[in-house]
Amino acid sequence: MSRPMPRLFLIRHGETEWSVNGRHTGRTDIPLTKRGEEEALARAQTLVGEGKVIDPKNVCTVYVSPRKRAHRTFHLLFDHLPELPRHVTTEEVREWDYGEYEGLLTSEIREKNPGWDIWKDGCPEGESVDEMCFRVDNVILKVREDHRQWLEEGKGRRDVVIVAHGHFNRVFIARWNEFPLVYGTHFNVEPAGMAVLGYNHHSLAEPALNALNLYAAIQ
Repeated sequence: MSRPMPRLFLIRHGETEWSVNGRHTGRTDIPLTKRGEEEALARAQTLVGEGKVIDPKNVCTVYVSPRKRAHRTFHLLFDHLPELPRHVTTEEVREWDYGEYEGLLTSEIREKNPGWDIWKDGCPEGESVDEMCFRVDNVILKVREDHRQWLEEGKGRRDVVIVAHGHFNRVFIARWNEFPLVYGTHFNVEPAGMAVLGYNHHSLAEPALNALNLYAAIQ
């Protein structure tokens, strides 16, 4: 009997003040809003638990960004369980480093740099497009190895979870599907929304997007 295909659950943190007003939030460590906390708690009751979409008995590892908005979202999602799943807090899944553009609106950035496009230009004193692509690709390699071990060797558990950020997740979805990083611009990733990434035709060579923005309130 073949094993069920492994999955990756890619979650964006809940709402923050800067996600509401559109300010680029990379290194700045700001908390969730009250609504952001409520969003995450609602997702927990709907999606996380025995027999639910994210069933703790199926979770191999949860990778969590160190920023408090992501860390808090992780705990709001999983603290109601009898035991937390194995989780790793790592800078590997932090948000795109916006460098000089940290805290600015896109309109403010374009006053300084007309025509700026993060998907093509990156961020001065932050991460370039190539640097962001390299970082995300390395995380994908880790997830794919976890999935390979589950499917081919029966080691570990079926699912991986990442709790991260808007631009990181958009880049991740593009690169998971082996698209150029710039294609991330075509994916909306809402606060407290979850994407499900997997594979077609029971083949690890055919990565696919299964779902996007599960139960998120579309802004």
